[in-house]
Amino acid sequence: MEPACRKDKSKVNWTPTRGDRTKMRTAQQEAKQRQRAEIYALNKVMTELEQQQFEAFCKQMQSQGE
Repeated sequence: MEPACRKDKSKVNWTPTRGDRTKMRTAQQEAKQRQRAEIYALNKVMTELEQQQFEAFCKQMQSQGE
């Protein structure tokens, strides 16, 4: 067994280059845009469903009142 304080030689310190940082930033922006688009799409579907349920409720209440 190796002591806990000893570092693994296979691990190499990696500092991202300018190109790597740009790629990572672009990937993060794309992921954020994709997530935002998914949220907007889900919000649209939920709003439509809520509207349908409200209309059904109104019809039900209207038929009960007659």
